[in-house]
Amino acid sequence: MKRFISLLLFICCFYAVLPAQVTLVSNKKQAGRIILTSGDSTDAGAARLLQDFVARITGTKLAIQKTAQVRKNDVVIGNEGLNTNVQKDHLPEDGFRIVHNDHTLRMVSGGGKGTIYAVVSLLERYCGVSYWGEQEYSLQPASTLEIPVIDLTEIPSFRYRQSQHYAMATDPVYRNWMRLKTPGEIFAGNLWVHTFDFLLPSAVYGEAHPEYYSYFNGKRHPGKASQWCLSNPEVLEIVTRRLDSVFKANPDKHIISVSQNDGNYTFCQCEKCKAIDDHEGAHSGSLIHFMNKLAERFPDKEISTLAYLYSMKPPRHVKPAKNVNVMLCSIDCDREVSLKENASGREFAEALEGWSAITENIFVWDYGINFDNYLVPFPNFHILGENMRLFHQNNTSMHFSQIAGSRGGDFAELRTWLVSKLMWDVNRNEDSLIQTFLHGYYGNASSYLYQYIKLMEGALLGSGKRLWIYDSPVSHKEGMLKQSLMRRYNDLFDRAEAAVATDSTLLKRVWRTRLPLQYSELDITRTNKEMDVDDISRKLDLFEERVKLFSVPTLNERRNSPLDYTALYRTRYMPSGKQTIPIVDISFSVPPSEKYAAMGSELTDGLYGGMTFAEGWVGWLGTDATLILDLGSEKEFAAIHTDFLHQLGAWILAPSNVTYSVSSDGRDYKILQSIDHPEDRNPQVKFVDISYTGDSPVKARYIKVDITGIKTCPHWHYGVGHPCWFFIDEIWVE
Repeated sequence: MKRFISLLLFICCFYAVLPAQVTLVSNKKQAGRIILTSGDSTDAGAARLLQDFVARITGTKLAIQKTAQVRKNDVVIGNEGLNTNVQKDHLPEDGFRIVHNDHTLRMVSGGGKGTIYAVVSLLERYCGVSYWGEQEYSLQPASTLEIPVIDLTEIPSFRYRQSQHYAMATDPVYRNWMRLKTPGEIFAGNLWVHTFDFLLPSAVYGEAHPEYYSYFNGKRHPGKASQWCLSNPEVLEIVTRRLDSVFKANPDKHIISVSQNDGNYTFCQCEKCKAIDDHEGAHSGSLIHFMNKLAERFPDKEISTLAYLYSMKPPRHVKPAKNVNVMLCSIDCDREVSLKENASGREFAEALEGWSAITENIFVWDYGINFDNYLVPFPNFHILGENMRLFHQNNTSMHFSQIAGSRGGDFAELRTWLVSKLMWDVNRNEDSLIQTFLHGYYGNASSYLYQYIKLMEGALLGSGKRLWIYDSPVSHKEGMLKQSLMRRYNDLFDRAEAAVATDSTLLKRVWRTRLPLQYSELDITRTNKEMDVDDISRKLDLFEERVKLFSVPTLNERRNSPLDYTALYRTRYMPSGKQTIPIVDISFSVPPSEKYAAMGSELTDGLYGGMTFAEGWVGWLGTDATLILDLGSEKEFAAIHTDFLHQLGAWILAPSNVTYSVSSDGRDYKILQSIDHPEDRNPQVKFVDISYTGDSPVKARYIKVDITGIKTCPHWHYGVGHPCWFFIDEIWVE
């Protein structure tokens, strides 16, 4: 008995000396407070976030007090008045420590938003709160909220983390919860990419000083999309003055982007710039020489510049100054496997390793997006973690993971949530994270959606098809989107919908996630000669209904509306009953370019091309062309239609003129009509019908179509001074 009492006393004494948990709310009554040690606005935001979610969990609002006497169960936020038990040494920007200290919790940070992220981790790890999407979160209501004894330190893998999701602009909690930042938060004047024309406006200097701009193809090319002559000392002086004014207007910012305009092959090739690049073995040579001179003028600031397209590869000799930030972009890489597993990725990885050998200040811009089709499956989850770990191992301290974060985009909510977790800690297991999200966000539908993700991933890898950032579902109609697989995908979504049929919130999440599959099915069906009109009409109606329900604004980077797509589908792709005259043969004065040379039959197959030039379209580069249509014998007709593509981002411009002529013998032609087409700078993808329609029928066997192309990208275009395309898909005679 004495031995038992002694043991009991020992246990009681042992637990008496252990620090007690911190009780924030007890039986719906406030037990603790939130104490701010200073007037710092970030700490105040952290306090409000904690107060808000404690109230959502318990219904009890904790008091926030400044510099009050700390007592038991308080949460103290801020770095002021630290004692020896709580230190913030070695915490970088955004890093934090949460530590139990004398019956209280203390949150300290290394600056930035550290205390806000500390609150997020506290709520996620110890209070059962998860935040998924726009105003979408889950928690377990409780009348008592207790925090166990903890000592938690977190340091982000990347000091700057950027991604995209529509909730970033609509939900003030979302961005902080995902631990993401925007360029405007750190870049002076919000200048962060493609800033050359802002800093040295061609509208101001181009006419009087063409020597400030790139020389190639025998002349200077001043223009909104032009690059600079980086060896020109006057350019350095003007840009220095511009930067000085921007920094003075933004005294709280320390980094700015001085970076090439968008586009490729437009670098300066004047004698001096070329000599530098030849010596350095890369077009980044003249760029880094220039940036180092700028960085010397602003030793307490950072100058960020792009290593993008022509400037991706590092120079051989010059090293970026410590305050030159190199923003390296993986835009040309395919996405079906990780960066070291295909030729395009290995080229980028080699460039990354080369930059890593000469600088520790690297910003990687990685692409996990289909710019031409946001609403198309993009199965790349299996490569995200591996690629980020490659970046982290090679001196990357800043990272932008550009993904399809638009409304209705392929797994938009999962994508942003996943990359935000990996950017915070690259060593997290992406498959485990995916399953956590699916279970929390979709409930009982999660297992079917996980099967869908893994089935499509395997189908992509098994198909041997590339996955790239200007992809079309039609490119995968014999691969991961072939009919037998589409049937299985739809079966999994049917099961997912049935599993959550009684929960309207979860059911709508499954509906929204199904949109890319529905869009892909529609877009592939338009390429088939046989179409079940009733079936496709029902599917169009359902897709239209759902994109309205979820307010899906765009299908692609060019802002093409999904509602415009469904309207166009009904008039462009569905059987119209129009009376056409068969074209027996087409001959060309100038054959189509490169891989399109053997695709003449595509022009008269009765199937219209879609919004991606990669399928169905036949292209000519930097030239005019003449097409001769042979109807086989003399026929009477009223109209001739030629369908062109307008897609500025792919350097595809509709022609400036189309002239139609007719002949009975193929030698002597009579002009029917010459049609001028005006310049169009609208970035939306368009189908341009440049047609002849006569007042009375015409009789002829041969029709000549003379096409005058733009041939060279104009001064306002990304490809200024370089050849541009025109593309045709369908020609038909009515």
